[in-house]
Amino acid sequence: MKEKILRNRIALQGGSYSLVVTAIVLAILIAVNILVSALPKTFTQLDISSAKLYSVTSNTKVVVNALEKDVTIYWIVQADEEDDIIENLLDKYESLSEHIEVVKKNPDIFPTFAEQYTSETVQNNSLVVECGERSRFIGYDDIYLYDANMNSYSYDVSFDGEGAITSAIDYVVNEDQPKIYLLEGHGEAELPEDFREQLEKENMELDVFSLLTAESIPEDADGILVYGPSSDISAEEKDLLAEYVSGGGKLMVMAGPTEDGTLTNLYGILKDYGVEAVDGIVVDTDRAHYAFRTPYILLPDIASSEITDPLIEGRYYAIMPIAQGLKVEDTESVTELLTTSGEAFSKTDGYALSSYEKEEGDIDGPFALAVSVAAENEGQIVWFASSNFLDEMYNGYSSGANLNLAMNAISSLIGEDEAVAIRSKSLNYNYLTISDSAASFLKTIMIAVFPLLYLGIGICVTVGRRRWNEAK
Repeated sequence: MKEKILRNRIALQGGSYSLVVTAIVLAILIAVNILVSALPKTFTQLDISSAKLYSVTSNTKVVVNALEKDVTIYWIVQADEEDDIIENLLDKYESLSEHIEVVKKNPDIFPTFAEQYTSETVQNNSLVVECGERSRFIGYDDIYLYDANMNSYSYDVSFDGEGAITSAIDYVVNEDQPKIYLLEGHGEAELPEDFREQLEKENMELDVFSLLTAESIPEDADGILVYGPSSDISAEEKDLLAEYVSGGGKLMVMAGPTEDGTLTNLYGILKDYGVEAVDGIVVDTDRAHYAFRTPYILLPDIASSEITDPLIEGRYYAIMPIAQGLKVEDTESVTELLTTSGEAFSKTDGYALSSYEKEEGDIDGPFALAVSVAAENEGQIVWFASSNFLDEMYNGYSSGANLNLAMNAISSLIGEDEAVAIRSKSLNYNYLTISDSAASFLKTIMIAVFPLLYLGIGICVTVGRRRWNEAK
């Protein structure tokens, strides 16, 4: 009898001890949880998304850490309509710098607030970035981008929140932005809207000028852009552009063959550096080097360079339609960015070609289709031998690679701060698809088998301990 009382007393003491320890552990856990919840999300959340959707790049940190002026980000959103991804991103910016403040503006309470910044229709989760008298409006459709995917007849969705916000911050705190002049006066094609918007996003001011009325290149030009001329420049214009480049200027040209043939004076700028344009339109008969069963819609090989490496790393293909063939003689100052296969040739009939077969008079390849030229006094040329590769259709077929290639090129030319060149993050996920039978099996395992197994283990342990105590 005494032994039983003693065992009960020991059991009671043990239970009391366990209760006290449990209470202490719970108190510690609650205290730790309160402490952790008070820490910034930067230290408590781990981004495991494949696109790093919940992280900011080092480029953004460069811009934000250099801030000396106060920046306000107005978040225009109705109550309970906050986008979780945008909210997380704004928290990141606010935690990175004491110069950044995020302020919510509910349009139900402040219905006219956005009107002072934009005339556009303002959707929920749009933003306004402001510093002093400078501001930029970022619409919801500037954050979530939808690009047509011609291969799958669907849309590729990407998140460009970080790129848009960081670019806006850089814009509002810096009055001096790179200035690009667009040459006109030769029947140039209209600059594609996507390309124009991307230039604006990366804070490049675009203006037009004509060498027919100007005696020199504008002094404030950080770069000159020639896009899709349908007629040739004059010899005098060619000399002005050549002098500009040799004096340290930056020139980017996107010009292919025209219906009248080769733009002799324009391509004469390249000839000064050992690059000669051949007559006609390039055709590549290697099946791996053309698209859509059309041998003049080219899929060139991409050489490694500062401009092209992002495409190579992302396994993208550039599409170059209706291109001029370039023969490179001087490889010391010229880098071939895009090249055809050895089976390519140039159809000298040009736009009048009637066959993809090689005929008498056609010019053998291979050819360069895009080159980068290092000129005197740190001058530089980037030349794409096609006027059409930025067209919406071809850019869509390349999944945006053509636009990225052009932006990489112009950013490299003008020495743009890498911090602003942030590309959007894809939201096209690959999902694991399983059969209904496999799904039912997994549900049974997770809902029934595992809980019953844990319950059985718990019963066995409890019964075992009770028998052990009684045996004492």
